[in-house]
Amino acid sequence: MKSALKWDVIAKCGTTKARAAVLTLPHGPVNAPVFMPVGTQGTLKGITPEQIEGLGCQIMLNNTYHLGLRPGQELLDTCGGAHVFQGWNRNLLTDSGGFQMVSLLKLAEITEKGVQFESPHDGSLMLLTPEHSMSLQNSIGADIMMQLDDVVSSLTTGPRVEEAMWRSIRWLDRCIKAHKKPESQNLFAIIQGGLDPAMRKQCIEEMVKRDTPGYAIGGLSGGEEKDKFWRVVSQCTDLMPREKPIYCMGVGYAEDLVVCVALGVDMFDCVFPTRTARFGNALTATGTLSLRQAKYKDDFRPIEEGCDCIACKSYTRAYLYTIVTKETVGCHLISIHNTAYQLRLMRQVRESIIEDRFPQFIHKFFKDLFVEKSAYPEWAVNALKSVNVDLIQGEEQP
Repeated sequence: MKSALKWDVIAKCGTTKARAAVLTLPHGPVNAPVFMPVGTQGTLKGITPEQIEGLGCQIMLNNTYHLGLRPGQELLDTCGGAHVFQGWNRNLLTDSGGFQMVSLLKLAEITEKGVQFESPHDGSLMLLTPEHSMSLQNSIGADIMMQLDDVVSSLTTGPRVEEAMWRSIRWLDRCIKAHKKPESQNLFAIIQGGLDPAMRKQCIEEMVKRDTPGYAIGGLSGGEEKDKFWRVVSQCTDLMPREKPIYCMGVGYAEDLVVCVALGVDMFDCVFPTRTARFGNALTATGTLSLRQAKYKDDFRPIEEGCDCIACKSYTRAYLYTIVTKETVGCHLISIHNTAYQLRLMRQVRESIIEDRFPQFIHKFFKDLFVEKSAYPEWAVNALKSVNVDLIQGEEQP
């Protein structure tokens, strides 16, 4: 099918499956690997578009289901799309709304036709079909649109997983047919199949035949064992076309990002940085600071030394302890810092790939974050060993 993107791989890691690339989209270039902050309803909670842009963000997410409810398709058409509506001049990726099949399961009914949701706002019913999802995403004007897929929890087993996999393939065909703007918006397929390697392989084989501009690994980050998670990711990146961007949906913990880049993933998203900020948690290279704790009441250091975000340049841990979870500005400042941390981490990962020192970066990252090798997550050790990085026996080089 037609593509409105350009994908240029500029460097490959000599040890792992990691790569650095430039993804050129209608609203500008995106340096990959990339973490995409999530502005579900047209905004990152607590951060303005100007602030996000100032952090160097090149692409963020909106959610089709939520924007379809509010402000609604008619208003989006009237104002010229979500970029104009929210004052964001860089790239947007829209989730199709399929994930709400899991997150709002008690409010949803799934059939071959589509998914009928009960609005969490007013109780009204909304039928989201592949055709309606494409129509909404065309109105939103996202640079990357995700197909509507049949999403089941990663903990689900049995016939429902296979049903969802085949339905997602059928719905992809309907999405392709309904997509009205392939010359300016890119449709990505979403690989399903649960934790079953045979179903994942079958789904990839079918969806690759559709030749979409990019592919996503869906159906993970739902509470499954991490040892199973990484194996699915690695299998998918082995089988998916390497000449196209690969996106792992819903991944946002720092160690998950680093490991999945090593396994060959290019794009990530998660609400985690801003959600955890609302509980007073600040992300740093040496771990999470719970700024609600009294030990920070007379700590006059920034959240993280060397961070150039406004929260670290202008405020102290003591100040944030005083206001966090009590004043909205506390959430605002920590959200800015956490988003800055995630974006900076991915820039550092990318630079290390280009300079062919990514394995050394991985060793230092884990040492800084966990200190003792005995604390390294076993799943991460196993995952990285599969791509020739031995966290336990190996040592980082200068």
